[in-house]
Amino acid sequence: MDTVNILICGVGGQGVLLAGDIIAEAAIAAGFDAKKSEVHGMAQRGGSVVSHVRYGQKVNSPLIRQGTADVILSFEEMETARYLDFLKSGGTAVINRQQVMPMTVATGAAEYPQDIVEQIKKQGVKVVVCEGVKLAEQAGSAKTINIVLLGALSKHLNLPAEKWIETIAGRVPPKTVEMNKKAFELGSKG
Repeated sequence: MDTVNILICGVGGQGVLLAGDIIAEAAIAAGFDAKKSEVHGMAQRGGSVVSHVRYGQKVNSPLIRQGTADVILSFEEMETARYLDFLKSGGTAVINRQQVMPMTVATGAAEYPQDIVEQIKKQGVKVVVCEGVKLAEQAGSAKTINIVLLGALSKHLNLPAEKWIETIAGRVPPKTVEMNKKAFELGSKG
């Protein structure tokens, strides 16, 4: 099996790093070698956060080279555009339908780009849009958005559903396990 490359991007506080941990752990639980790396750019202030996850029979490096990601899992629309050059030809972008206004937009110094998802589709990218906020609230808490997005991602990876669920149950607070399971299911169906 070829190595699977997943780039996860979003902004600080969205759960990008936990999502990367869960993917890597689910891959290991499924019998693969997995490596991950992350970049925290002003994450505590809503800045860009990126996690690289690679899994396969033998993975030597955690970093994904530009143009080689099989999937980009994006927690925020503009972050998709920022990291789109990592996606390989024929790759898939799973995009959360959410816009988080950066400080430059909030202060009026810049404008948030319009129709980002449509612009990405025009580039020939296979785009899967996930209504993450709505589905997370339906699961019981907006805080489960990262698990909803993992559910949406799971349809594009060769990892068994039970490995995802086991890993999620081991990573979230015990009292939120059922809510997170529901969030994963909603994401995988929606």
